[in-house]
Amino acid sequence: MLPKDLPLIEGSLIEVLPGIIHAAELAEISPNKNVLITGQGVSGLIMTQVVSLFSPRNLVVTDLFDEKLALARKYGATHTYKIPHEHADTMEILKHDFPDGFDVVIPCLLEGEGMVDAIQAAAQNGRIVMYGCIGTCHKPVDFFKIHKKRLDILSTEPKRDIDNRRYFEEGLRLVLDGLVNTEEMITHIVPLSEVERAFQLRNEHKGDTIHVMVDCEIKE
Repeated sequence: MLPKDLPLIEGSLIEVLPGIIHAAELAEISPNKNVLITGQGVSGLIMTQVVSLFSPRNLVVTDLFDEKLALARKYGATHTYKIPHEHADTMEILKHDFPDGFDVVIPCLLEGEGMVDAIQAAAQNGRIVMYGCIGTCHKPVDFFKIHKKRLDILSTEPKRDIDNRRYFEEGLRLVLDGLVNTEEMITHIVPLSEVERAFQLRNEHKGDTIHVMVDCEIKE
């Protein structure tokens, strides 16, 4: 249950925090590890905030849009890289700065192909935490590379209700304490009568559009 004094606008995105906190814990992040988060949409930006609290050596993020990368830097990313297009090979862009890859890779992209990219970006004995990549993957997956690199691949949804409750309470506390900002993720508020426009905004994929909220309480 959300506190009565918490604006619903800020509380609307708390529901993503249980999976994000669980992902950060599964990643086993420590100050000697390099972490890569691909994608800085709603979940990616909140993931960046949470992972930064685990104090990795380097927190590297990628996205298509400068506006989202600017927010990522504000939220604790040490390195940000603009990807030229959604099918780009991440390591082709990052290999000069991080030739050995990353100890932890957390893809926050919908497309299943993000897993192929994550496998390429992971370092030897690295760990991939699949927060995203829930879509169908149309590229071949190199399982031998997974074996040769000795990679761990983990899913993120908490398996027990008691864990989900604990992560929800932890996420709520992070927001209330000002350690995670959810309000800035909401770039558009649209009344229910204009719900079609909300979906149009959502599907335009622009840098200044992160989360579009449909407000059922707006009085016109």
